[in-house]
Amino acid sequence: YYAMFHTAQALLREKDLRFRKHGSVHAAYGEHFAKTAVLDPKFHRWLIAAFNTRIKTEYDIEPAIDHEAASRTIEQAGEFLKTAREHLEKQASS
Repeated sequence: YYAMFHTAQALLREKDLRFRKHGSVHAAYGEHFAKTAVLDPKFHRWLIAAFNTRIKTEYDIEPAIDHEAASRTIEQAGEFLKTAREHLEKQASS
């Protein structure tokens, strides 16, 4: 989750937007990148899903996440990071 969270923060900083609270980052990322389709809206869904999984596994009495779900989230984080890096590099060169 934190790889996705910090990726979203980096993208928002490109627009001179800074937030510390997770919900604020999620909302601002959704507004500036998902709703505008600057980046695929799936990344916003993945960010929120990863956050919900983190909350569940960290605070539930009996946290449960299976290997498949963990692997899927890691793959999604990698794809999000790769796409964000490409976007930021493109912005820097224009």
